[in-house]
Amino acid sequence: MDASDTAPFSLGPSSVSKPREAVLLLHGFTGSPWEVRPLGESLAARGYHVLAPRLPGHGSSPEALLFVSSKDWERTAEAALHQLADFERVFVAGLSMGALLSLLLAARFPRRVAALALMAPALKLASKASRVLEALRVLDRHPLDGLWVPKHASDLEDDAVRATAPKLSRFPARRLRDVFHLQDLAAHAISQVQCPSVVLVSENDHVIDVAAASSLPRRLPQSRLVLFQRGFHLMPRDVDRARVASEVGAFFDAHSRRG
Repeated sequence: MDASDTAPFSLGPSSVSKPREAVLLLHGFTGSPWEVRPLGESLAARGYHVLAPRLPGHGSSPEALLFVSSKDWERTAEAALHQLADFERVFVAGLSMGALLSLLLAARFPRRVAALALMAPALKLASKASRVLEALRVLDRHPLDGLWVPKHASDLEDDAVRATAPKLSRFPARRLRDVFHLQDLAAHAISQVQCPSVVLVSENDHVIDVAAASSLPRRLPQSRLVLFQRGFHLMPRDVDRARVASEVGAFFDAHSRRG
């Protein structure tokens, strides 16, 4: 995996420039800022400052995920939000697990998060294996914790993008405990979210439970669902990436103070 492909990035005007609005982008589990780079470039072209951190343990080697936890991911997301303190208005967009972290930020820092774009929110995973592991997490330890889960390909409909996508070849099964923990935290945080949001979901997503993700707007204030018939899980990189960028950009523009 080329570290330059998975590196964090910062784009667009700085806090000393006008307009003073920023977007925080958060990638998914086992992913990297590469997943949201096209969206970041589109938002920067609209005039937003864009910050996309790389979550600890991600974007390098499978072994790096052995030494992190959901607490590290929460701290990184919060630190990135605080890094944008000089901006008058901050929007947050998250993909998959990044959407869970986005919900936590909105609930914990309601005065700082002006609006949310939640792409393929991983409120519940789709695979039967993940459901088995979720059921087993009531045990402090079990043999499956020591297993490695192989990753054969990224969930992308676009063949060309899938062929060049940087990905971890495997990840430690025990890290799914952290994903489940974030799902629990996000489920409790939903009722505390005050800002408007848009939820983007592909009907053909193979990673998340599509029904659970699609029902999220009914539990959030001032929220709406945008369903995609094309593309799979990594929406900002897939065949409808231009539409994803347009939907998110237009949504943030509608809640901007620039107009």
